Amino acid sequence: MKAMKKGLMSIVGVALLGTQLVACGNTNTANSAVTPSNADKTEPAATEAAAKPVEITWWNFPSFQALDGEVGKYEKEIIAAFNEKNPEIKVNLEMITFEGGPEKLNVAIASNTAPDVIYDAPGRIIDWGKKGLLAPLNDMVTDEVKNDISEAFWKQSSVGDNIFMYPINTAPFMMAVNKSIFEKIGALDLLPLDKEDRTWTFEEYKKALAAVKEKAPDVIPTGFFAKSQAGDQGTRAYLANLGVSRFLNEDNSAVAINTDNAAKALDWIVQATKDKLSVSGAASLAAADVNDLFLQGKLAFTLNYSAVLKAQNVSKKMVQFEDVLLPFPTLDGSEPKLEPYLGGMAVFNNGDEAKIAASKKLIDFIANDPVWGKKNLIQTGGLSVRNSITGLYDDAEYKYAEYARKFTTDAPTIADGYADIRTFWFPELQRALTGGATGKEALDSFATKANEAITKAKAALK
Repeated sequence: MKAMKKGLMSIVGVALLGTQLVACGNTNTANSAVTPSNADKTEPAATEAAAKPVEITWWNFPSFQALDGEVGKYEKEIIAAFNEKNPEIKVNLEMITFEGGPEKLNVAIASNTAPDVIYDAPGRIIDWGKKGLLAPLNDMVTDEVKNDISEAFWKQSSVGDNIFMYPINTAPFMMAVNKSIFEKIGALDLLPLDKEDRTWTFEEYKKALAAVKEKAPDVIPTGFFAKSQAGDQGTRAYLANLGVSRFLNEDNSAVAINTDNAAKALDWIVQATKDKLSVSGAASLAAADVNDLFLQGKLAFTLNYSAVLKAQNVSKKMVQFEDVLLPFPTLDGSEPKLEPYLGGMAVFNNGDEAKIAASKKLIDFIANDPVWGKKNLIQTGGLSVRNSITGLYDDAEYKYAEYARKFTTDAPTIADGYADIRTFWFPELQRALTGGATGKEALDSFATKANEAITKAKAALK
């Protein structure tokens, strides 16, 4: 309980800071309560019939593609199917947005009204785990599941020996290109699509941008953004690969991206903005703004994409075009390093063992039900974290996403102090973009602040 209170006090601070830094996004939510089905009330086994009713709350970002254009409709179908097997568990669903959801969660945690179960990513879940806010899920993980998921994913899902996120879907984060634009301007040969691994160099990327600027003047060659934390993995992977640098060092104990090469890459981005090779006003654009330009056909390359986002963006395209996944170019043509998207579920420890047990049942159903497990994976648009589950999609881009898993690197999301580290990233990018600092000055300043946050977080955990 002491750890819980300590964590909550920390979260209050994060919430207040987040209020200042996070852009005013759409905080609308769609709430619903799905009543357990009565269909099988005559069928449950004796143990289920004797089970006491329990009510849990599931907060969900739009992790599943909207069904019939209705946010939350697919989740209601999951709950209805779950209740056919678990009629004693009532699940209250609340959909939250990626824009307003993080702040809403911080406020809920601070006021002891956190949901019981959530589908999210390690960036937030591991931070909650370190603060003692979550229930360990070790008892859910069988040896079969443990051995079928790579150690890198377990590392991202755990704090020490405790598993706090049940990993479900994944996809490497990459960039994407509007292939139709390059076909239209007769420059398809400038893209690395004839190579199985699609790897390419910084110089080849620059030539592709120059061709768009010259032959498609109504199209912005590429994008960048630095308004807020959302999508920050895109900007750090872009810079890290252009500069052949890591974001943090291998044991996550210090910043590693403040190298001369990464600094030159950031200086190039600033100059590319002035040269109209990269979108103007990047300091005040969010990741969603840049992806919207891409979906409107106004941007040739976007930096924050994955097989999951590609699937979720189908219904959001304002014009029809072929979007193709690409790895980030590297300075020397070496293999790219791609941070993985990793999605999974966690259970808040709200002090009620019945709710914790019921939440675990819901997670197990979503991840492992013989019928709904595969169906749910496909609805996320992602790949399975299980090595034994492949070939879910008959699509060239998904096959490439499967191939590109070989480029996956460890993500900084499990670093001590990560929640604070990311708050220092985009203000320094903004300083560089607005002329307040050189690339090196901005990255060094970020390193100083982030290293202090890591040291402070490590000390607090002792």
